Amino acid sequence: MDKIGSYTFKQYCDKVAESHGKLAPGMVIGGYMVGLAYQNLPPNTLFEVICETAACLPDAVQLLTPCSVGNQRIRIIDVGRFAMTFYDKYTKEGVRVYLDLGKLEKWPVIKEWFLKLKPKKQQDTESIIKQITEAGIDICGISALKVFPEFTTKRSKTSIAICPICKEAYRSSDGAICLACKGGLLPYLVESKNETMAS
Repeated sequence: MDKIGSYTFKQYCDKVAESHGKLAPGMVIGGYMVGLAYQNLPPNTLFEVICETAACLPDAVQLLTPCSVGNQRIRIIDVGRFAMTFYDKYTKEGVRVYLDLGKLEKWPVIKEWFLKLKPKKQQDTESIIKQITEAGIDICGISALKVFPEFTTKRSKTSIAICPICKEAYRSSDGAICLACKGGLLPYLVESKNETMAS
C-alpha cells in the first residue's frame, strides 16, 4: 500500500506526528488496518467503528475516516486488544481487523515493540516504522462479523436540566441530580468553585 487513505505514506506519517506529538508505530499500523477494513466493505457503506483499545487506533480512525468520538461513530471498548471493527450502520454487518500475532514471527522488530520484549529506550522507532512499512497489511488478520443491534443503540438526546448541587447543565434523563454529583465517577475533587485563577 503506497497510500494510507487519501494520503501518501509520508503525508500520513506527518499527520500522525502532528496530531499525536510523535510518529507512533501503533498509528501507522492503525492506518494500514483502516485501509484493509475499507477494502472489505461494500462501496458507499455508511459505517461506524468499534475500537478494542484506546491506544492509537481511535486516532488513526479519526484521521482517515469521517468517524469520530464526538459524532459517536467511534466507540471504544478498551479490552486492550489491538483490533477495530467497521460495520454497516444499518445491516450491522462488517469486518474486524486485528494485529495477528501469528504473523509477527517474520517481523521480529515489530514483535519486540508490540509485545514489549525490549525496554522502550532500547527500541529504535525508525527500524520499527521501516519494518511496518515493509509488512503493511500482511501482519493483519480480518474476519467477517455482525454487531449485536442492541449494542449500536445510541443514547437519545434529551432535554437539559440544571443540577441543584453543582449548578451545571446536564442531561435530564440522568435523574434529579447529575451523574457527577451522584458520586464516584470523576477522578478529582473540586476544592473551591469559581475561585479566580491566574490566566
